[in-house]
Amino acid sequence: MFYLIGLGLDLESISAEAVEALGKCKKVYLDAYTVEFPYDVEKLAGVLGKKVIPLTRIMVEQEEFIDEAKKQDVALLVYGSPLTATTHISLILKCKKENIPYHVFNNASIFEAVAETGLQIYKFGKTASMPAWKEGYKPDSFKKVILDNLKINAHTLILADIGLNFSEALKQLKQALKGMKLEKVVVCSRLGTKESQVYYNNLDKLSAEIYAPFCFIIPGKLHFIEEEALSLIS
Repeated sequence: MFYLIGLGLDLESISAEAVEALGKCKKVYLDAYTVEFPYDVEKLAGVLGKKVIPLTRIMVEQEEFIDEAKKQDVALLVYGSPLTATTHISLILKCKKENIPYHVFNNASIFEAVAETGLQIYKFGKTASMPAWKEGYKPDSFKKVILDNLKINAHTLILADIGLNFSEALKQLKQALKGMKLEKVVVCSRLGTKESQVYYNNLDKLSAEIYAPFCFIIPGKLHFIEEEALSLIS
């Protein structure tokens, strides 16, 4: 059996039924590249009571570890919910094609946690990713996503890539949106953890020390309840 298990957003957010499944596993792997963990990954093994083997992006994409599930129970741990990243659906497809039994344990992810801001989930449009800019490489496709969402009065969730710190991400956002009549934006840091923080301010006034994982939200047209919720964010 192959188990694809969502860890949720904090160190002890894994579900009880997923922990029970892990007890059957001979090997427990960890997707260690999809996101910057808000906690010490080395502590995870202690919480789970199992040896955890980190996998690189190449190792996950090669999918060789799943072949072990043909003879024994194997698990892959993924931060948040396991199928929010497009990479992991290919693992399920491999299981289906090769008749490998599998089970998915879903969990909380950033896509649910952003509701903590008071913005309504059903009013979010397409999600965008923000990669780290380099000399001669400054992709700003997230700007088009924002503009498209604003046309339908939808909010835009922007996820920062691994390795992109907040000050650089903020600088990129300001540069990409220069000239736009943008009011305030929302910044979320480490949602779902004890260090969760939400900020709502103008781009030029976002100077707080914000830790990864973090994301931006560009609000669309606000419902009066959303306006009230954002007004109470300090």
